[in-house]
Amino acid sequence: MSAVRPIPGAEHDGETSWQRELREQFPIVTAHPELAYLDSAATSQKPRAVLEAVQAYLTTSNANAGRGTYPWANRTTDLVEGTRERVKEFLRDPEPDRSAVHFTGGTTEGLRTVARDWLVPYLTDGDEILVPYADHRANLDPWLEARRLLAERGVDVRVRALPVQAVSGDYDHRRLGEVVGPRTRFVAATHVHHVYGGDMNVHRIRAAVGPDVPICLDAAQSVGHLPLGLDDPALDVDFVVFSGHKAMALPGTGAVWARNARGPAFRPAGWQGTPNTVGIVSLRAALDWLDAAGPDRIARWTAGLTTRLTDRLRHLDPYEVLGCPAGLAADSALPAAQRRHGIVTFRHRGIPSDDLGFVLYSHGFMVRADSLCQAGADEKDGAVRVSLHVYNTVEEIDRLLAVLASLT
Repeated sequence: MSAVRPIPGAEHDGETSWQRELREQFPIVTAHPELAYLDSAATSQKPRAVLEAVQAYLTTSNANAGRGTYPWANRTTDLVEGTRERVKEFLRDPEPDRSAVHFTGGTTEGLRTVARDWLVPYLTDGDEILVPYADHRANLDPWLEARRLLAERGVDVRVRALPVQAVSGDYDHRRLGEVVGPRTRFVAATHVHHVYGGDMNVHRIRAAVGPDVPICLDAAQSVGHLPLGLDDPALDVDFVVFSGHKAMALPGTGAVWARNARGPAFRPAGWQGTPNTVGIVSLRAALDWLDAAGPDRIARWTAGLTTRLTDRLRHLDPYEVLGCPAGLAADSALPAAQRRHGIVTFRHRGIPSDDLGFVLYSHGFMVRADSLCQAGADEKDGAVRVSLHVYNTVEEIDRLLAVLASLT
């Protein structure tokens, strides 16, 4: 068995002290030192700053936004509108005067809003769209629903699958040319895969479809987990949809960012009603916290823990680690951008994944153990997913590895 290398930066007192200080800011984590929360791809834990911001809002200025002229209502309205600009700033929006931000209940609702309110009016008879059939169901079902709605109006739209590499789970960029055509009008893609943890290389999709086709990016596993800068040409996308609850904010919170540079401007249809003001408060506080912590440092920390886990797990014979095998070793030749981003999914060849999940919890580890909402998967495709954030430690990974090794 090869030696497990320390995670990048973990040998430096400054880096471990930085992480320890951040971990102490999560009350639920510090209150349960016997437990290791390893399910941050499902939802993140909340730092004290977010909880305090929510408490302060509810006890000082709770009111409806855009419905009154008294001070509490005005402050709430300003907070909601200001958070739209904060989202743009966090995403490093290169043209904030042109773009738009719409708050939703999360990624699923956001993708469905883009599908129903923007894509359906945009498409015409004979158009084609490319969608991911092997990613999260939330990034497939809305586009199939859009096709059905159009069919009911007599508009025939072809839905084509983004080609996928069977072993790695990454999009097969060499075959993209086979599915892109003159009637390709829209692409739905994922930034970081929720099962395999890999960057899906959206820049290669842009290169294949050309400069004029809108791309919608499911960023549920990237916003709040790693730097995401829309001023980077490699992220030339038209929609970014994410869940606040995976980025340190409260559940029921998310956003759609629209570039508004290709196709019509994004405007959700119908009367919007009362926004989730408490969730929006939490989102603003979460983005502030993440910026102060440093998304690049958070990404390095979680990538290091991921490498530590996969580097040893690949040597435990009963386990199959899903995703690109080239990225399992600590000395992998893959560039850092292509390594797993805080997500490790695996199976035990002799223990069903749901049973393994129960076993791990009996040892104090909270993991996801099922089919992971992957499109096309069912119970037989169950797996155990470990997903990490900045509050996780080297000690937790080593303790998990020890338990997994005892089950061989």
